Amino acid sequence: MASTANFPKNAAIFGASGGIGAAMCTALAARGVGTVYAGSRGGAVPAGPGLRPFAFDLTDEEGIAAAAGMMAGDPPELVVVTTGVLTLADGTGPERSYRKLEPAAMQEMLLLNTIGPAIIAKHMLPLLPRDRRAVFAALSARVGSIADNRMGGWHSYRASKAALNMLLKNFAIELGRTHKHAVVAGLHPGTVDTPLSQPFQGNVPDGKLFTPQHSAESLLALLDALKPEDSGGVFDWAGKRVPE
Repeated sequence: MASTANFPKNAAIFGASGGIGAAMCTALAARGVGTVYAGSRGGAVPAGPGLRPFAFDLTDEEGIAAAAGMMAGDPPELVVVTTGVLTLADGTGPERSYRKLEPAAMQEMLLLNTIGPAIIAKHMLPLLPRDRRAVFAALSARVGSIADNRMGGWHSYRASKAALNMLLKNFAIELGRTHKHAVVAGLHPGTVDTPLSQPFQGNVPDGKLFTPQHSAESLLALLDALKPEDSGGVFDWAGKRVPE
């Protein structure tokens, strides 16, 4: 395995205005990472040495391609997509029954949780180095696991994350043919104290609601530990593989 020492030289965070994304940017900058490309829809991201903001929209492939082009001269070795929605902007939340399914809401959930990260991968994976360690990761969720599904419900959200997990597996297989040191992974951060989880925090057991800072540090430590043979898997904040 390629060494993780001094890794990464540069990093890119897509979703740097969110709780986990912002905390990752801050943690990477504190590590002394040369450049942390910090992407958000409005450009509002943490400030600090080495942080380089850029704007992108998950629904705009041209903008994502332009962001990748901006990084091409000094590309990242680590790319993390920290975007995702559980409740849509109009207040539509996870469906608890198939009777509540609405095509428009399902389409939007898949667009934001699955298609957007996939298009980021389309334009960022070609920038990863072939001769040394490189990592592409995206926030997923345990509820995207088919084998682990015991409760049902949350149909569109579960489906969007299950589809994302399959895409990450596909990308890992394809990238592994040319990038022997690369890792592609999904990340389950647990329940983090962010606006995404706020409506559902009442059922979280004591000690299982994490700060964004704790989550970011745990996920970065996980990424440090993953090996090429782990590529294609989904892992939780504690380093345990999430069943497919």
